[in-house]
Amino acid sequence: MSVRTGSHHLLNPNPKPSAGLFPMSAKVQRTPIPDSALNHALELLEAGIHLSRNQSRAAFDLLMDGTATADQMERLLLALRSLGETSEEIAGAADSLRAVMVRLSARPGALVDTCGTGGGRITTFNISSASSFVAAGAGVRVAKHGNRSHTTRSGSADLFESLGVDIGLSAERAGEVLGQIGLVFLFAPQYHPAMRHVGPTRKKLGVSTIMNLVGPLANPAGVRRQVMGVFDATKGPTVADALLRLGAEHAVVVHAQTGMDEISPSGMTDIWEVKEDRITHWLLDPEEFGLACHDLPALAGGDSSLNAARVERLLSRERDDDVGRCAVLLNAAAAIYVAEQGISFSEAVDRARSSLENGAAEKVLHDLRREGTREAGSK
Repeated sequence: MSVRTGSHHLLNPNPKPSAGLFPMSAKVQRTPIPDSALNHALELLEAGIHLSRNQSRAAFDLLMDGTATADQMERLLLALRSLGETSEEIAGAADSLRAVMVRLSARPGALVDTCGTGGGRITTFNISSASSFVAAGAGVRVAKHGNRSHTTRSGSADLFESLGVDIGLSAERAGEVLGQIGLVFLFAPQYHPAMRHVGPTRKKLGVSTIMNLVGPLANPAGVRRQVMGVFDATKGPTVADALLRLGAEHAVVVHAQTGMDEISPSGMTDIWEVKEDRITHWLLDPEEFGLACHDLPALAGGDSSLNAARVERLLSRERDDDVGRCAVLLNAAAAIYVAEQGISFSEAVDRARSSLENGAAEKVLHDLRREGTREAGSK
């Protein structure tokens, strides 16, 4: 059964730093730039002191507008990583990214995103992307936010492109498609031009940073309901608290105990649920929903063309991929669960099954392809 293990309100936003983490003898004296919010933030972090939400926002504003130097960016990202980012720091960075993103003219309402951090110990085919078609087929409006892969062979953008979906829609056109079909793909670089200032530093560092956590929190359609997988279970409660601070209406942060950054069809998945101004932690057991499949190696992903072919087979109701079907249904159910008021997870699973089995999910893919072709032909 799903086991609920307790709930809490806001976590401590400024936990005390570990004693001796930054000994005085190891500190390097630098000449600060006067009146620089970024240098002030660096001084605090390098002294082992966490930032407030406003301090984080002010520092990241300078990254987003291109003012920060490469050295400052590197120091900030590594200092936050070393201390362990707090929910206040994550929320402040998300505030900054949201302020400069290109927005869709869409009423969030029950709009959902399934964008996660990526980077789980088990690399799978694009499960959250596949689940977005199933959720949309069940009547959920999904603004799927994503990018090309930097760590695997197929990111969500690579998959949608290989499926024949236009990932370069303008914000205006994307809003129209979302309204007409119930699913649209939002290609992150197109909506977050400010990230070009941070990209080279992230690539140079080659490790996960706060930016991996912040990206999914800045959906261009302004979603307030989402399913967000995290690559590390220790990030779960912190990200959930950041979502709470950022005004999420209903969200689940997930991490499978097998190491997946999605809901796993094998073993327990930790769920941190954000709803009604509080966070509840519980465990999801796929056995409870008749979706337990233990062949985890079969979830491995290939390149975008292979993953796209697999997703098409799943959506066309071919029954030669039991473990893939179980994983997609569980994750689609999570999106349906956060979108609807008063629905149980079991009811959400039933709706996901119906979407897949009655062809509604497959129709969403065909409709998306048609809309992209129509726009291209009208230019």
